[in-house]
Amino acid sequence: MKVTGIILVIAGILMLVFTNINFTTEKKIVDLGPVEINQKQNNSIGWPSWVGGVAILAGIGFIVADKKK
Repeated sequence: MKVTGIILVIAGILMLVFTNINFTTEKKIVDLGPVEINQKQNNSIGWPSWVGGVAILAGIGFIVADKKK
């Protein structure tokens, strides 16, 4: 449980620092032999900052619960 707690704390800190992730996908529109048309699309995944705080608190809870055993 200690390892899970440490991972949750690290993930929570990263979620507070980085509130979203941006990435680009490329989709093939037309493929006619040597002619190819592609479309690039920007995507974003975001989460509220309180989720990082909850992950940190849960991780601390796991670490404390492991020490009590």
